[in-house]
Amino acid sequence: MDFKQFVNAKSIELGKDVIRMTTAAGSGHPSSSLSIMHLVTTLMHDVMRWDPADPWHPGNDRLVLSEGHAVPAVYAAYADLGGMVGRDRSSAKALTKADLATLREADSPLDGHPNPAEGFPFFDAATGSLGQGLSVGAGLAIAARRRKIAKQIYVLIGDGESREGQIWEAMDLIADYALTNVVAIFSCNGQGQADYVSPQQSAETLAAKAAAFGWQAVIIDGHDAEAIRSALADAEKRQKPLAIVARTVKGWGCASLQDQSNHGKPVPANKLNAAIAELDGMYTTLETPRTEPPAAIPASPPDVTAFEQRAIPPVDFKTAVDKAGLSGALEKGKLATRRAYGVALLAIGGADERVVALDGDVRNSTFSEMFAKKYPGRFVECKIAEQNMVSTAVGMAAAGFIPFVSSFAKFISRAYDQIEMAQIGRANIKITGSHAGISLAADGPSQMSLQDVAYFRSAGRTDNGFGQPACVSFHPSDAIAAYHCTWLMANHDGMCYMRTHRSDVPLLYAPDTPFEIGGSHVLATGDALTIVSAGYMVHVCKEAVALLASDGFQCTLIDAYSFPLSAQPILSAASRTGGRILCVEDNYIGGLGGAVAEAAAAAGDAVVQSMTCTRIPKSAKTPDEMMARAGLAPADIAAKARSILE
Repeated sequence: MDFKQFVNAKSIELGKDVIRMTTAAGSGHPSSSLSIMHLVTTLMHDVMRWDPADPWHPGNDRLVLSEGHAVPAVYAAYADLGGMVGRDRSSAKALTKADLATLREADSPLDGHPNPAEGFPFFDAATGSLGQGLSVGAGLAIAARRRKIAKQIYVLIGDGESREGQIWEAMDLIADYALTNVVAIFSCNGQGQADYVSPQQSAETLAAKAAAFGWQAVIIDGHDAEAIRSALADAEKRQKPLAIVARTVKGWGCASLQDQSNHGKPVPANKLNAAIAELDGMYTTLETPRTEPPAAIPASPPDVTAFEQRAIPPVDFKTAVDKAGLSGALEKGKLATRRAYGVALLAIGGADERVVALDGDVRNSTFSEMFAKKYPGRFVECKIAEQNMVSTAVGMAAAGFIPFVSSFAKFISRAYDQIEMAQIGRANIKITGSHAGISLAADGPSQMSLQDVAYFRSAGRTDNGFGQPACVSFHPSDAIAAYHCTWLMANHDGMCYMRTHRSDVPLLYAPDTPFEIGGSHVLATGDALTIVSAGYMVHVCKEAVALLASDGFQCTLIDAYSFPLSAQPILSAASRTGGRILCVEDNYIGGLGGAVAEAAAAAGDAVVQSMTCTRIPKSAKTPDEMMARAGLAPADIAAKARSILE
């Protein structure tokens, strides 16, 4: 049996497994899976260098399935090769063909779409929200280059999903960085979910687009094993990243699945035998011996050691500021939280080579520029393509790096889908959104972020399945808090988000003040009212507390800088102020006030009122003018406090 016959036979037998497992599950996408069966078989059984007994091996070639709904094809090939499944090495076992029947079951590692966090470590990222896989591949490729590992990154992409702009953001980045170890394989079966794909996604047009983006492009028959292997040959000689546009048939080998209306529909149980018989008929059609050959043994990966997992040792605040050249600014007693983030990132980068930084063309505003200048080999300029940036960071995190992603908080919101997918895959990425809230003032609402606190807080109380929040978030009020919160992000195993501000603000804390996830600090004490705030608004509330004190009302002021919020200290303080709490924020509703109100409702012994931005803002020349316009100036807060006390 020659190679072409081997892949044909494997594709027929594994195709049967695809049909059986999706029928058993009662859901799934057998037609899409069959369309990539030859591509998957050729890659996993022959072209890729990887160890099925050690899918975590850092030297393995990687396969990213951007077309995540076609995952049964990969599951079938993986079981054929006896690949290991499990959340870690200690609990891993070889996947068997019998296990394929557990597809989509609650306790199975075979999720409906790829997800390494549920025990399928062959994959590096959760996919299924279409258009994101090539960006993940870019991150894996950059990580391999950084570590000098000769490995190939293969990304399978559907023709329908290639309409997504993120695909072309990734094509740009990969060309920019000349990542010749990336291979984008477009499966062009001509069908989407509801209709045929546009002519703009035809094989010829996709190949022309790829070439225009600076890639080497080739069109092949996606069911011809020799053509696939030939297109993938001579990887070390490539001068450009490679785009293979493979003509495929949706529902290959099974005519009953080839109708346009069959997307996402398994074969009914009463038609299963007929569908299997159709695939068996392909032996004759393809002039292939009617037998299932044994699984091939993939070539071994290069000998590479994984990163050592360790805590990053701290650097004290003053030393870090001195090294960043900001001692003069610190002596003035005022520093923006975004500058302190840059100081911390620079210090963390010096303490651990795993730390990398990505930015979206605003590094001179987010102050990730400090890191970029010192460690250019660990900095990735993603330009104005935030969705691609987040998914690229996911790929780098999968390779063992600790990526810090920076942009304006408003621009980060473009990537909320990618962030949710990163949470599903439990990616260890750190996101910092700068210029957040209405204190930005002059640039106006198109540059502010007013929903980010509520969005990221919503993941703070969600267990990621490993006893950690799906996302930890921070909202520091001064430079010292921002510095320490950045270190907390670096040493937390899981996604983090930090909100920083444009304006320089006075220092509120001593340099050695301790900070913790979910923590808060009391900045003033009194028995009249407990005022809770975070970020820039702590400074505004501090002025309001002074106004109230002049009227004889001594109030407690708490800086609640992190979610998931440990609310008990706030509730304890409120017990000394008659159970009266006022939360003040410069964002829309659903953030800090919501968290405190939920805790108070559960405890049943406090009343929470809230002041937030309640109208869409516009430009104003100064933060003070903006606060007055939004009804959040110190006088407004003091007036609200008096109304509560009266």
